[in-house]
Amino acid sequence: MTNTNTTLYKGRFAPSPTGAVHFGTLVAAVASYLQAKTNNGEWLIRIEDVDITRKIKHADSAILNTLEAFSFEWHDEVIYQSKRTPYYLEALHQLDLKSLTFACSCSRKQLAETNTNVYPGTCRGKSLPEQNEHAVRLFAKDINISYNDAIMGLQTQNIQQQCGDFIIKRRDGLFAYQLAVVVDDALQGITEVVRGCDLLDSTPRQIYLQQLLNYPTPNYCHLPLVVDKAGNKISKSDSNAKISLKCKEKILFDALIFLGQQPPADLIESDIHNIWHWAISHWQLNQVPQEKNVPQKKKANRAPNTA
Repeated sequence: MTNTNTTLYKGRFAPSPTGAVHFGTLVAAVASYLQAKTNNGEWLIRIEDVDITRKIKHADSAILNTLEAFSFEWHDEVIYQSKRTPYYLEALHQLDLKSLTFACSCSRKQLAETNTNVYPGTCRGKSLPEQNEHAVRLFAKDINISYNDAIMGLQTQNIQQQCGDFIIKRRDGLFAYQLAVVVDDALQGITEVVRGCDLLDSTPRQIYLQQLLNYPTPNYCHLPLVVDKAGNKISKSDSNAKISLKCKEKILFDALIFLGQQPPADLIESDIHNIWHWAISHWQLNQVPQEKNVPQKKKANRAPNTA
């Protein structure tokens, strides 16, 4: 499954430093790493700490140490979104110049009272700059964004009807994930994004932003989620979910099983390097199961696009 395109394959693993590595985190790292390796490309690491309010002290170091313990190898230096504000400001400026943004002073409570998951356009008439405390939203056009996910197949979303005007800069002055990830993927030259399918519905928004900013659109590959017994996505904030470094070989073996790779039973007795050698030699993306395993979303008092 070698990439025949002359463009160098660049993949990335972009965890948020909100807790320790759990099995779901490792699955995403393994899949993105194997995609890069089998495409003779580069695998980059980006710490997505744009939301500094959720950052756990030393979690970034713990994540990197765990990756090293599992013998992952990455290219270039690790970058941190919290240090990349000038790039996000420039992207926002470009959108402002095209009159694609507006100020929104709606509170979460106000939006929750609308009983809709799509922003109702309350502040569309406001212009920037706005002196009062506000978020910055992107005008959502009545267009369909479609992309062919490598695992989940064809995905289509109408930006205006299914998403609505979404936030790209928050009321507290922090840039929203949607804008930050688009800017970073473009500047790092990422050619394929491999991540969990909890972000499947975010991808059309990101492609929409890429189009508005004249950025290239990478390929997308969304993995099934690892969920707990109740069917909920495992959270890094759950200390009980942290993986143990005492049984790295078994955990890596289990990750390959989860990804549908069918490693031979005796491989679990091998050391970590032999397991990686087998995984790289036998990686087949088309064997990854398509089942989403997405947990039920909470609907009560949910405000539309408030973050």
